[in-house]
Amino acid sequence: MTNSTPTQKPASPSIEAPQKLTSPLRCLTGALIAGGLAIALYSLTSSIAQTFAAKPLPTSSTFAINIAVAVRTLVVGVSALATGVFGLVAFGLVALAVQIIIQRFTKK
Repeated sequence: MTNSTPTQKPASPSIEAPQKLTSPLRCLTGALIAGGLAIALYSLTSSIAQTFAAKPLPTSSTFAINIAVAVRTLVVGVSALATGVFGLVAFGLVALAVQIIIQRFTKK
């Protein structure tokens, strides 16, 4: 006969790495990295858009033109999305650094 009630394993102490506290310096370093990536991606997005705008589509087929326009839009859109994500991450990390600094001054 089988045991229909599940048995619980005894709780074993888990060994976790100590978590590092968030500091304004760590936030600002991350914001600097994310901001640098956002600026680089903005430059890339601008360059891609200008390159696509400068080169007309060489075909007269409507179907091929529609596919080419969709691909161009997708490429520029993904690049712009990545730019926006890294820009928002940089902004959020700067805001977090300001919040931590304010909390440290109000606790004293």
